[in-house]
Amino acid sequence: NMPNVNGVATTFNLPNYVGEMYLVGNYRTPFLTMVGGVSGGGKVAKGWEYPISLEESLETPAQPDITETASLTAPDPKTFVPTQKTNVCQIFQRSVSISYARMSDNATLSGLSLLGTNPISDPVEHQKMRTLEQIAVDVEHTMLNGTYQRAAAASGGSTPEKSNKMRGIITAVTQNVVAAGGALTKAHINELVAKMADAGAPFKTPVIFGNSAVKQAITNIYGVLPVGAVPQSRTVGGLNITTIVTDFAEIGVVYDRYVPAGTLLLADLAFINPVSLAVPGKGHMFYEPLAKTGAGEKGQFYGQIGLAYGPEVYHGKITGITG
Repeated sequence: NMPNVNGVATTFNLPNYVGEMYLVGNYRTPFLTMVGGVSGGGKVAKGWEYPISLEESLETPAQPDITETASLTAPDPKTFVPTQKTNVCQIFQRSVSISYARMSDNATLSGLSLLGTNPISDPVEHQKMRTLEQIAVDVEHTMLNGTYQRAAAASGGSTPEKSNKMRGIITAVTQNVVAAGGALTKAHINELVAKMADAGAPFKTPVIFGNSAVKQAITNIYGVLPVGAVPQSRTVGGLNITTIVTDFAEIGVVYDRYVPAGTLLLADLAFINPVSLAVPGKGHMFYEPLAKTGAGEKGQFYGQIGLAYGPEVYHGKITGITG
């Protein structure tokens, strides 16, 4: 494969080839797809920072010890004060630029040209499609793994300006965390689910997300047939566990390559929404041509996207999975 190159696409750095075109690699975005995409679905923010939850807690239960005489005087009042949790939208922006000369020449071929035709008939649209796909995987990665940062102007000297960066859901989970420190086991999953239940997680639409090793580990853990059970087929083997049953909920299982190695995310999709800060008159994620500076076509994709996930205690994760 030819490496990706920075700069304008020309006849010299974007050659034509004959053959069937493939996008090599796993670029599916299951988390982004399941929570609603980036085309204006989900929630619309009115500013860069937006609330994702208002959270209140009750006191630890205790048995009252109030005498009749004491009851004649009302106790001092206590007020339950909510805490607001927030996240931010951040900029996703990529540009496309192709020279007129490259747009004109789809006949000059590189490499072997003994069989077949050039699969790219419109290089501009092809580059726009690939750029939008790249943005999608950038959003998927960030919604899972993003580290929070609030934009701030440079304060002078060597201090750089800060950008807005959304907090991803894996980063957000800090309470319901189980450290595996070894191979994933059923006990780890039971511990996580119990911890989430004790924290008040409602388990409305819980889904486990993990990379290929975690997905296979779950199948191995939950795919053992009971003693004496007969397989459904004598000619087809193997299992694909897509739902597990626990004491507190049925939980979906989804393979997602963008969950970091060694981590299992248990997210309740009922409380997760993409957030977009629309540009007036343009939309949430859009393409627009840029001003011409010469003999070429240039444009950009632009979007301001964030993530809302409700109370972080509604979700959980297992870390430190090895083997």
